[in-house]
Amino acid sequence: MEIDFDKGIARIPGLILALGAVGTGVSGWFGGFPYAAAFFAGAGAAYFNFRLLERFVNRLGELAAEAAKTTSAKPPKASGVRVFIQFALFVLGAFVILRISGFNVLAALYGFLVCPAAVIVEIFYELITYGHS
Repeated sequence: MEIDFDKGIARIPGLILALGAVGTGVSGWFGGFPYAAAFFAGAGAAYFNFRLLERFVNRLGELAAEAAKTTSAKPPKASGVRVFIQFALFVLGAFVILRISGFNVLAALYGFLVCPAAVIVEIFYELITYGHS
């Protein structure tokens, strides 16, 4: 039986959005608007972070495949550096926004953790459905 990881990776952004929506509601119920807004900002950052990492890994795979096909001594372009700079600017901007806005930083951190939570949910889904489909 062959495992298709692309389907699992394609489900993760939807899981991030669903967990972010549920978590925003729960945070708003416990702490009001500031907590809900901070959790929502953290969940949005988690979604954006997942997309950046996905693009970075795909680009690394493309570069490795191109390098394996060609035998030239030409060094590859530094496109991975550009993605890293985007990520660093994103983290810096998020930090500044959280500090200036007065959002609850802990709630934003919890929101940012929806990405690993979505991956864990996907792992459980794969474990439950493995061999059944």
